[in-house]
This record gives sequence, structure tokens and C-alpha cells, in this order.
Amino acid sequence: MSILFESEYRGERHVGFGKPAAGDSVTLYKVAEDRLRTEFAAGGDPEQIVATVVAGAESVTVAADDPELRLLPPLLPTATGDSLVSGFMRTHRSKFETEPQEGEEFVPPNWFFKGLGNWLRLPGETLVVPSKPVALIEEPEVALVYVNDEEGAPHYAGYTFGNDLCDIGLHLENPGWNPYCKLCDTALTPWLFLGEPPTTVTGRVTVERDGATAWEGGFDCGEDSLYFKVRDMADHLFSFPAVRRPGLVNYVLLGADRASFHDGFRIADGDRVTIDVKSHDVVFSNDIRFGGSVTS
Repeated sequence: MSILFESEYRGERHVGFGKPAAGDSVTLYKVAEDRLRTEFAAGGDPEQIVATVVAGAESVTVAADDPELRLLPPLLPTATGDSLVSGFMRTHRSKFETEPQEGEEFVPPNWFFKGLGNWLRLPGETLVVPSKPVALIEEPEVALVYVNDEEGAPHYAGYTFGNDLCDIGLHLENPGWNPYCKLCDTALTPWLFLGEPPTTVTGRVTVERDGATAWEGGFDCGEDSLYFKVRDMADHLFSFPAVRRPGLVNYVLLGADRASFHDGFRIADGDRVTIDVKSHDVVFSNDIRFGGSVTS
């Protein structure tokens, strides 16, 4: 399965492949800012789309840790308002007393709006939350990426991983406050996996405080761990015209299993959350800041 990423290098948009680590060299292919999104919006095989985009493109090889190389969330548009981050709640089987039955009528899970795509944070960046959260929870999740065509029809591009940090304590005090609960930064990895939504995703979360491990635990967020089928959830979401605006990029979070909060742990200001998606060899960390300043 191919993995691609987009980046800015010396002020211009590029596409690269794989998951280069610090010290590695990486070949970047220069592309127009909207080229990949336009191709994905037209539909077709993702692998062929990428091959078409980079064919004959000007390339340059740089170090993965070159200070002039800035990675981007997958397919992120430059224009504010051209991408949305949202997700589903209470999607995992572990949160239900019964198992789903074949032929059972689909009752959609709750959905939330997280923010605009340019609100997303990348690995290594600080996640800012309100100054006095009730009880934060890290949420390792699969994020699906869709691009709408000129008629508003969504086309699936691939998936990546994220941390949907939120104030679960506020939600538990009053479920009607859930929109406030979600007003915490979300981290997304830049790697776009060009494949169907994954059935198995396993890994481990570590929370560090003052340089030492304060909590750690495992997670499972693949489709096999969900109570709902991914296609059913996606079809229901895209039945609403508001998310089918032509050219819109949708980042759709599929929900998280139990996490540090359920273990009695409470994330504090300055903690570092590391999510190790062992099944996909993806590791990313973010520091948590209470009431910090907001940057674009």
C-alpha cells in the first residue's frame, strides 16, 4: 500500500512518498496547490491518480529534517473554509452491551463538528485547550479523508491517524455541552494511506509528565472494533448537503475506544501525549497546553 504526504518546501507545494524519518533523504515532486485534490475529486484508482500527478513533475531530494520542509495535513486546502474536521461518537463495540446483529436497522451514532481543516495540528505541535478543562481525554482515531467533486459528490482518498483531544469531563457534566467539549486542538498525521479504511488498528498511548511516564495503555480503533460499519456511517453523513459543498475536503474521525480518563488518570497542563499506532508503524507526540495562545 502506498503512503503519500504533501509538504511545502521553499514556499512551493510538493508530494512525497513513504514515512521518512529524521536523517533520511526524501524525494519531493513539485505540484500545483490544488492538483492532488482535483484529481482525487474526479474519482478513480488512488494509486493511478498519484502516478499521473507526479509523472514528469520537477523533483528535488532533501533531508527529511530540512528546516525548509514543512509537512501538511493530507490534501489540506490553502483557503480557509474549504475543509472540515468532524467525527462520530460512541462508535466502539466496547461501549455497547450487545453485539451488532446482521440485518439490524442502522441507527447512526452521534456526530460532532470539530472545526476547519486549517485548525489541525501536526505531530510535534502543541495542542491548545481551554484554560480550565474539567477532564481531558486523548482519543487515538482513524481519520478518513474525502474530497467532493464539482457536483458535491464525496470521493474517498485514503486514511490517516489523529488525536481528537477533548474535554470529556465537560461532556459528562452536561451532554448538551459536547460542542464546547470538542473545542480542543486535534492532531493529524501527514501520512495519507492509499487504501480502504483499515479493519485492524492497534497501538499504545503514553502520557509523559516532567519527562517520566505517568500513564500508558493500549487501544484498538480499526473497523473490526466498531459497532457500526464505516460505509453506513459515511453514507449517512454525506446524505447532508452541508458537507457536500463542491470542492470541500472532509476529515472524518471514526471514534476512539477507552483511554486514560477511563483508567482514572487526568491529563495535566504540560503533559506530552504519544500515540504509537503499532499496526501501521506510525508514532506521533504532542504537548498539551492549557489556555495557550492560538496560532494559525
